Amino acid sequence: MRDDGTLDDKYGLDGSADRSDDTPSTVQSTASAAASTPRGSLRTRFTALLNPLAARPGRTKMAVATGAVCCLGLVGGFSQIGARAAGDTPSPAVPAEAAQRAAVDAASRDLARESTAPAATPSATTPSATPSATAKPKPKAKPTPRRIVPVAGLDQTQMNNAKKIVQAGREMGVPRRGLVIAVATAMQESTLLNYASGVLPESQSYPHQAIGWDHDSVGLFQQRPSSGWGTVEELMDPEYATKAFLSALEEIPGWQDLPLTVAAQAVQVSAFPDAYAQHEWRANAVVKEILG
Repeated sequence: MRDDGTLDDKYGLDGSADRSDDTPSTVQSTASAAASTPRGSLRTRFTALLNPLAARPGRTKMAVATGAVCCLGLVGGFSQIGARAAGDTPSPAVPAEAAQRAAVDAASRDLARESTAPAATPSATTPSATPSATAKPKPKAKPTPRRIVPVAGLDQTQMNNAKKIVQAGREMGVPRRGLVIAVATAMQESTLLNYASGVLPESQSYPHQAIGWDHDSVGLFQQRPSSGWGTVEELMDPEYATKAFLSALEEIPGWQDLPLTVAAQAVQVSAFPDAYAQHEWRANAVVKEILG
């Protein structure tokens, strides 16, 4: 409404709605409006108070435009928030000290830390970790000992005693000729059986295969404890008895060049000095079988 009290044309282009100096009717007091306005225009003023935008189309256009701008601003704001959440917009720059501290904290919590130890490099002496390298090697099969069969008319017990004589002589380093002499001597003295003595009951307490009565003579070589060959226990051991005989044989000068019976008799001092010669061929066969 103008100052002259007349009502503006609400549809006119030159109305107060198009002028910037108009004062909105909503700011006027209700009392002054009632005093300066005729009674007939009261309904119109009341309608304007209730819906000022509907009463003035120009202001309606401005409000709609303002609302559209606000909506566009909200849409733009949501778009920027979504872009930042998706990582399209870089985060604001942070101080270098804070960034460095954050990197250190992250590394201290990281479970997948990189090792600082130098990487192991395979060498020519280090086998590669392959199943073939880590697999346990199969144990080598133990060679089956060769079975020594009795020869020259001997039984297994006699052959076993002849084997003990040969083994004891080889431990001493005695040549093959000495082994043959020792086996032939035992064939004559005891028929390759370990004799105990009926005169020495003590001898029967040791392993034996026969009992003789030739004074105190015992063992494979019928050696007498009373003659200084050793104790009863020692002479009943085939290994000890063999080494005692061969030790005495090696003390005879040129024993390897002597006839078998002469060499044997030089050690045994038997009442039948020529008896040993008959066993020489059999002794050779036995030693050959044992040595293989």
